Amino acid sequence: MPERVEQWWSRRQWSKGTTVPYEIGRFRADWERYPVLVRQYHPDLNHGITLTQVPPAADVYLVWQCDSGHRFVATPDEQRQRPGTSRRRSTWCPDCAALAVRRRAPTPTAAWKSAAPESAASPPELAPYACGHPRDPDRIEAAPGGAGPADDRCSLCLRLDSAPVTRDELLSIVAPRMRGQLADETRVGRRYTWLCPKGHGSYEATIERMLGGSRCRTCLHARAAADRVEVGEAFSSPWAPATASAAEADLRQRLSTRLAVDLAQNAVRVPRPFFSHVEVWPDIVIAELRVAIEYDTTGRDGLEHVGRREQTDRRKDRLLRSAGWEVIRVRCGKLQPIGPHDIQASGVSATLIERVLDELREVRGDLIVNSYLA
Repeated sequence: MPERVEQWWSRRQWSKGTTVPYEIGRFRADWERYPVLVRQYHPDLNHGITLTQVPPAADVYLVWQCDSGHRFVATPDEQRQRPGTSRRRSTWCPDCAALAVRRRAPTPTAAWKSAAPESAASPPELAPYACGHPRDPDRIEAAPGGAGPADDRCSLCLRLDSAPVTRDELLSIVAPRMRGQLADETRVGRRYTWLCPKGHGSYEATIERMLGGSRCRTCLHARAAADRVEVGEAFSSPWAPATASAAEADLRQRLSTRLAVDLAQNAVRVPRPFFSHVEVWPDIVIAELRVAIEYDTTGRDGLEHVGRREQTDRRKDRLLRSAGWEVIRVRCGKLQPIGPHDIQASGVSATLIERVLDELREVRGDLIVNSYLA
């Protein structure tokens, strides 16, 4: 259970037998990769204890204040794990994050129901379809008293007659919370959440797509990739994002003038899925040496390559190494190395290019690397 900062500090004083259990600057290297947290932390709000005196793994409640003036309490680990899928600066503050969430407007049906008087008469109950599923009052095939269709079954049951799957098979792969809804479903255009039978996670699709043989993105992409390249092979992928960093483009251009290699490829086939793809997209791919180069910075808002995104980087590196590749990360903005061949730098320069070449020689040997020098 986390403690208040003054209680935690007092307990550490007693256990270590000293007035200052952690000297100022002791954990500077651990915190300087989080410039936003350094800015949000104020010693005057935490009994005069500086952030560099707090271990990143300490189970203690600290008071933080965001740039908008919101004060909140969180442990060091909670703050370091905030950068997730969101790329908004507000992700560092729970109050700002809550204000940034888009509120869903009420649907017209819900608004009509809330405005309808309690004495309003409810619509007459309709007889179920011939297949036993409840009839949708918003979709009446024939006017009352008129001649109904020859096969008075719901749209889904009619469609299942010519589909390669049955309703029971759909029920076996739909999300458990939606099984009751799917059991009484009558339409083919509704979206459901489905579970991949191969363990690739969940995905959303309409029933119509599932009746046509739709599968999760990972299964579809794995099949396409298997027909195209082998594991460990570099290729040009249409899914790879375009270069968004001027520094990354500069690094690529400088390397191309020093190495006679083809840097046009942007993806490497890996043996296991990385999110919804069985390929990864390094910043720079050197297929001749089977080395991937990444250029990492914390970004404008300090969200990149920290917290959970650092764990994603480690997973990406493991996949590349399992495919027979090696990774060199250029870590900027106080980011610490996470691999055996990472390089800390302040930016792209001629000195950095020489360090990258030296690291390439360390990975693949002088003879091989020197043979590609331009």
